[in-house]
Amino acid sequence: MGGGSWATALAKLLLRNCDSILWYMRRDDRIEDFKRLGHNSAYLTDVEFDVNRIQFSSDINYVCTQADSLLLVMPSPYFKTHINRISVDISDKTVISAVKGIVPGDNEIVTDYMAERFGVNPERMLVIGGPCHAEEVALDRPSFLTVGCHDVALADEFGECLRSPSTRTITSSDVEGIEYAAVLKNVYSIAAGIVHGMKGGDNFLAMLVSNAVKEMERFVDEVCPRPRCICDSVYLGDLLVTAYSRFSRNHNFGSIIGKGYSVSTARMEMEQTAEGYYGTKCIKEINKKYCIEMPILDAVYDILYRHANAERAMRALGKWFV
Repeated sequence: MGGGSWATALAKLLLRNCDSILWYMRRDDRIEDFKRLGHNSAYLTDVEFDVNRIQFSSDINYVCTQADSLLLVMPSPYFKTHINRISVDISDKTVISAVKGIVPGDNEIVTDYMAERFGVNPERMLVIGGPCHAEEVALDRPSFLTVGCHDVALADEFGECLRSPSTRTITSSDVEGIEYAAVLKNVYSIAAGIVHGMKGGDNFLAMLVSNAVKEMERFVDEVCPRPRCICDSVYLGDLLVTAYSRFSRNHNFGSIIGKGYSVSTARMEMEQTAEGYYGTKCIKEINKKYCIEMPILDAVYDILYRHANAERAMRALGKWFV
């Protein structure tokens, strides 16, 4: 459910292991282009599909009725626009979230929102995380996805649907931690991009990222306490790939700001959604309840929403680094 690059990459993986899939896309013209061309005309255009094995539909309720499992891959800023069109009962479905963001306005992770809004059983909800740029997954480069579910056996079962010679899946029961980490790494990627754009140097960037790991750990341990190793790939690995990679839209968004452009200009320059822009505000509001020490988050928030000077805000972080 979704028509972007991440949805396209995951659909490619699924069709390696499944006979057919249903695919919800909002726009009928995109569906017609896909059927005619054999690929997504807007994202990952080099990835070819056997469209005879795909049942496309712009009717979200039809897809929800026909499917036994729903894989949600919408950008978080538009998540509610799509998902609140659902008027059929999906409480008995298996729901997998590949949404790397928080539901804006509600400031809830997707699994909590789906449980409250649609009555989906938390034991039947899964999440996908880890260092997994859509472009590299689609290019069959070695990739490692983490599938999280409170029922680890179900996570492993779904993981089988995504495995390929180049894609390995890892299972975890830390659903909430994976979701929050996926939001935070986007925030820190914007900060890393700002440092890159202002030519702050590799030394400063290394200190920024190493302190971002600690900040992420403080947050997830407070908000959803449980044993976890923050150095696991689904936390640290995802942060690293998002902070450094040229495929990272959040890094590229931050880099434009670091070069001296305004936040509004940077947003206009981006062809795809930089989810960290929205995630920063959501996490900032959530943290009002917990009051966790998060200087990097605070600096990014001040830059994005309070018009703080990006270079001064980043350099001021140095006093917090250990």
